[in-house]
Amino acid sequence: MGFVVGLKCRECAREYPIEPIYVCEFCFGPLEVVYDYKAVKQALTRETILQRQKNLWRYRELLPIDGEPQVGLHSGFTPLVRTENLASELGVNNLYVKDDTVVHPTLSFKDRVVAVALTKAKEFGFDTVACASTGNLAHSVSAHGAKSGFKRFIFIPATLEASKIVASLIYEPNLIAVDGNYDEVNRLCSEIANKYRWAFVNINIRPFYAEGSKTLGFETIEQLDWVAPDNVVVPCASGSLLTKVWKSFKEFYEIGIIEKLNTRVFAAQALGCNPIVHALKSKTDVIRPIKPHTIAKSLAIGNPADGYYATKIVQETGGAGEDVTDDEIIDGIKLLARTEGIFAETAGGVTVAVTRKLIERGIIGRDETTVICVTGNGLKTQEALNGKTVKPHHITPNMKSFEEVLSKIR
Repeated sequence: MGFVVGLKCRECAREYPIEPIYVCEFCFGPLEVVYDYKAVKQALTRETILQRQKNLWRYRELLPIDGEPQVGLHSGFTPLVRTENLASELGVNNLYVKDDTVVHPTLSFKDRVVAVALTKAKEFGFDTVACASTGNLAHSVSAHGAKSGFKRFIFIPATLEASKIVASLIYEPNLIAVDGNYDEVNRLCSEIANKYRWAFVNINIRPFYAEGSKTLGFETIEQLDWVAPDNVVVPCASGSLLTKVWKSFKEFYEIGIIEKLNTRVFAAQALGCNPIVHALKSKTDVIRPIKPHTIAKSLAIGNPADGYYATKIVQETGGAGEDVTDDEIIDGIKLLARTEGIFAETAGGVTVAVTRKLIERGIIGRDETTVICVTGNGLKTQEALNGKTVKPHHITPNMKSFEEVLSKIR
């Protein structure tokens, strides 16, 4: 049984059937998936979830598919790590990291959204999938698409980190490097999507694709023993992840999985690409596009599609937006690695550094339960750390040389 009612415009509430469309033809507002929550409430309970395999599809009644899952059967259900060392250093008691550095198969939360998008692309009968990407989405579409037998076209900014380009090419997609930033790549892809019958996961399949992010929120609540956290700190690029984490919390409340919901949502961005945070700090609902200039390339979207909706959620929940410099991002990466043994990419450095600022300013309290979303593995962005780590000790192959170094370390 399907639980999706259809699509609805976020702006004018006009309803649409379940088709590969993403924008309202009347007001040009974005479309969102709508569910029959009464039916979901009858079918999805804590007991039902606990009986299922530990992957993202354990919440499938709240995901926009008609039949059985077809992609990403080993994706999702990543650890929620209670960070005792990091918490102690930051002066709080209940700090957690939702660790998506280990999502199968490409080590970022994008494996969640792509699993849903490509399952939906199969249901719609597409034979070719595509995306515009700052890196992580490129890897995930390349990998999941290869496993699922799709033809793949991947569009990226040509200035992307070399390691991220290699991490897509290994799956042998058609990789198109565009001389321009992400926003320019995305505009080109919108034109291509209008001409070719391809499933662009973050364009014409976007309403379905975005729903996959909810699984990060569902898992967080389940791993906190069916309680929503007091605070959640979410990295923002397009703003979609933040909106869907909040939607997942609301849906679990709507169907009775959790009994109360008082979570504050915090938006984290790099100072060199902070259109959402800038709007929040300026107390305006106008998102001013900017040209990104930051090492956090996975967050470098200067004109965020869901920016307006992200700011509204932050305001409505009593959260805040904060940004950090490139140096603070590096410090955040190193701090998480040194205290908890988790190597995050630059986006994770953003959320850790932002959380530290929020704690230092007393915005996040000592005894509140706070979850930091760490969305990708540090092996993807090693270039950002060149010259920023401690140096190795060089010795000659004898005991004397070793003990000379050892004496200095002690």
